[in-house]
This record gives sequence, structure tokens and C-alpha cells, in this order.
Amino acid sequence: MTDSIYAAKPWLPLLSEAQRAPVHPAETLVHAFRASVERAPDHPALAYFDGRLSYRETDALSDSVAGHLAARGLAPGDRVAIMLQNSPQFVLALLGAWKAGAVVVPLNPMYKSAEVGHVLRDAGVTALVCADRTWEAYLRETAAGAPSVRITLTACEPDLQTANDERVLGFERLPAPEDTDDLVAVARRGLAAPPGRDRAATDTALISYTSGTSGTPKGAMNSHGNIMVNAERQRTGHPVPEGAAYFALAPLFHITGMVCQLAACLTNAGTLVLVHRFHPGVVLDAFAEHRPAYTVGPSTAFMALAATPGATPGHFASFRVISSGGAPLPPALVEKFRAAFGPYLRNGYGLTECTAPCASVPPEREAPVDPVSGTLSVGVPGPDTVVRIIDENGDDVPFGEPGEIAVRGPQVVSGYWGLPEATAEAFPDGELRTGDIGFMDREGWLYVVDRKKDMINASGFKVWPREVEDVLYTHPAVREAAVVGVPDAYRGETVRAYVSLRPGASAGPDELAAYCRERLAAYKYPREVEILAELPKTASGKILRRELRSSR
Repeated sequence: MTDSIYAAKPWLPLLSEAQRAPVHPAETLVHAFRASVERAPDHPALAYFDGRLSYRETDALSDSVAGHLAARGLAPGDRVAIMLQNSPQFVLALLGAWKAGAVVVPLNPMYKSAEVGHVLRDAGVTALVCADRTWEAYLRETAAGAPSVRITLTACEPDLQTANDERVLGFERLPAPEDTDDLVAVARRGLAAPPGRDRAATDTALISYTSGTSGTPKGAMNSHGNIMVNAERQRTGHPVPEGAAYFALAPLFHITGMVCQLAACLTNAGTLVLVHRFHPGVVLDAFAEHRPAYTVGPSTAFMALAATPGATPGHFASFRVISSGGAPLPPALVEKFRAAFGPYLRNGYGLTECTAPCASVPPEREAPVDPVSGTLSVGVPGPDTVVRIIDENGDDVPFGEPGEIAVRGPQVVSGYWGLPEATAEAFPDGELRTGDIGFMDREGWLYVVDRKKDMINASGFKVWPREVEDVLYTHPAVREAAVVGVPDAYRGETVRAYVSLRPGASAGPDELAAYCRERLAAYKYPREVEILAELPKTASGKILRRELRSSR
């Protein structure tokens, strides 16, 4: 490692003095949150439609959740699964679990019974927090199949607000389930948090199950220190004033939303704006009302916002920083978005295993586009991170050459829960082997080409789906694009594109194939194009190529 050409960190000159400065994060987010309570007790911590909770109120309510969990027998180190949308209840459950000394297991609310059951059993979950509707629909039965679960809290998602926006909260209230405790009622009991349960930076804070886009989800063990170093880098590296509003565009159960929104916001004594789930019209209304300074989300969310009738530059005028992460960001979208609305979308790159970002575009700079491949850079690593590009043997490849992206730094997790062999394979000597293919230029700009597993082999030629997708995104009618390899009797694999169109636009498969053929080598352009109303995505907005391949 000491002989690595990347160890010299050529990207350091691209960072500002503030970004290069060492950070001294709090031990845990609970410690940082309590410091914000002391600084700004009456400042809104959470905004949920017309509902507001101050830092003082959020502290007291989460204390009571912690006291309840401890009274029900939750011990330090026990696992608490939280399966909620972006709501104040999620934050109260999270802080309450950590104040009780627990490890949190965030669960995707889109998970089905089998997926939830796997996580509950794999993590040995003791307590489950979920929406009352989900409990009644299938989680009661699912939890019964996980013997370790013995504490259940349910949340009525319209609680803590009265606007009841039918676009996202248009469902009837259910009678309180008799076999669970209501989260908000528990929070209002005024219980004290159990003493002596503060965690240390080295303790596991989250078991974050990877999205499973390429296989069975594995639980990455994010420590409190992993979370806080990235949250503090977000706070000190972005021009977002203390107390500003942060809009939760990414789901909080996803590591990007957890760290870049929730943790960075509470560390900065900001107001976290929540709207339950993504709906373009609801999001734009919230932008206009709360005037947020920061948000982060997948490129697909910005595509949807840009395509929403009535979206204006005024909706985005308050932002100091808008970041994109979790899904590839096409260069064409960056320019279209800036031309239409003003802000520059700042690319970033990270994984669950490195606790969200390990590279991002510094606020004072714009990401270059590689002139050969047309790929937009995802940014540069931080000052305490080393990103290498390696070959199959783990050796450095020269600047500009493609290889696997490897990451070492304070945000990289120690491994996967209960999987020592997978940990040894993915983290040799503590360095994360991402499985992503990329390259770095001599200045230190990092480019992500694609996933190893997504490479298409057409007649012996390598085709990276990202390159074809980026061309499709330059077509004025294209809203979303995904490219996969499909079996072909003659070529082995051939390139197939799935596309959704912008509202009011029209384009046929032949036109789109011809458009690509004019701009790509003969072996790269899609021989097959299918137009869909929507492309399948994860809850965090990542397009599911695996599902498209299997649908054929």
C-alpha cells in the first residue's frame, strides 16, 4: 500500500482548505445531537408537513422511546429493526434505539415478507418498529417466524402532522393494533432514557443490508465512528449554515439518507424536512415552503422533478448544495437540469460498505467529463481516504486505465454481519473491494464505468451499459434508460435498452436504436429497444438492471 501510486493522493489540491482540514467528530450521533439540543433547544429539528418538533421535544420523545425499550428488556447490543418511511417516527425510533444502547437495522419499507423475514432472522432482531398498516398486512405473521423478535412498536404514519396530504398520506387510519405498543404514545409517556448506555465510536451503530440488486442482501456493520466521520465531513465540507433546512429526498433507511441528510443535519443543528415518501409534486411544494439549503438524491428523482409540470427555478433557488448519489448521473441530465432550473447537480460515489460517500465533487468545482467514454466524474476522495484502481491481483493500474475501485478510509466498515468468509473476500487487509469498475485521472478525479457483473460481452467485445445509457440520455425524448446484455445465438450477448419517455415526448424503438448507432461503435449500440412507462427501481431510486434482465 505504501508503494501505491494513489497513496500520494493527487486529488488533495482539488479540495478547499476547509475540506482538507482534519475533522474531530463526536463519538456518536447521539452525542452530536445532544450538543445541538444544548445549542438550539427551541429550533425545529423535524418538519413533517405542518408538524414541527424542536430539538428539546425530539430529545425528550426519543428518551422515552429508549426508556420503554429498556423497560421491555432490550439490552445493550440488541438489534432494533426500523421499517418506516421518511417520518418523525423514524428519527424518534432511531435515536431511542441508540440511546438504549441498541444496534439499528434499517429495513426497506418496500421489502416483502420473505425479505423482511431473512433480515429479522439473520440479524437476530429483538425489537421491530414498523407502520401499523404494514404490521396488519403481513409483518405480524412474518415476525412470528423470527423467534428473536419479542418487542414490537407500530407507528401511525399520519401522526405528528395534520395536513394529511392525500398524495402521500391518502389512506385511512387503522385502529391501534392490540398486540403492539404505539410509538408516539410511548414517546409521550415522559420516560427517562436508561443511564450508562452511551456507545463508543468503535461500536456497531447499524447493520445495513445491501440493496440486493445483485444477490442476497448482506448486513454491513457501520460503526458510530463510520457514520460520524462522514457526517462531519458533510457538515464542514459544504457551505450549509448551521440551523439550515435539509430536505430528506433520499430514504432515511438508505445509508445515503441516514448519513448525508439525517446525521449531517442533526450534527449541524438543522431542520430535517420529511414528506413520508417521494412524490414530485409534494417535494416541490416542500421546497417552496421550507426553502432547504441541502438535499441529496438519486438521478432518477431529479429526472422526475424536472419532468413535473409547474417546476420552476424558484423551487430550487434556496439550495446551496444539491448532491446526487445512489444511481449513475448522466452528464446530459446535469446540463439539462442547470439550463432549466439553475443549480448544478454535484455527483458523488459511495456504497453501504463505506457508509455513503467516499468521493464527491467539491462545492467550488465542477466534475469533468471523460472525453473518450463520455463518463461524468463522481468527484474526488476526501483527505483521509485512499481510492485505488486495481487489477485482478490487487495491484495498481496506471492513471487512466480501468480496473476495480478499492477504498480505504475511516468510513469503511469492518465487515459483514455473521459472514467471515465474505468479509475476508471483500475487505482484504481492511480495504474495500467495491466490485465497481472505474478509473482515475492524474489530477485525482474518479470515474465509475460500471459494475463488474453488468459488463456485456458482445462477440468478444466489452460493452459497459453506462456508456450506452449516457448516449440515450442525450436524446430529448428520453427520461430514463437502462441497458442490459441478453443472450444472443450469434453474438453470445447483445445489447438491449429499456427506456421511459419524458411526458409529452414521442420516440420509437427504431429511432432510438438509430440515434445510438450514429454515436457509438457498431458493437455497442442497442439492437433491441423496449419503451416502458416506468423502469423498475429500488426504494433509493437505483434502476434494477437485474429485474430487467430476468423479465425477458
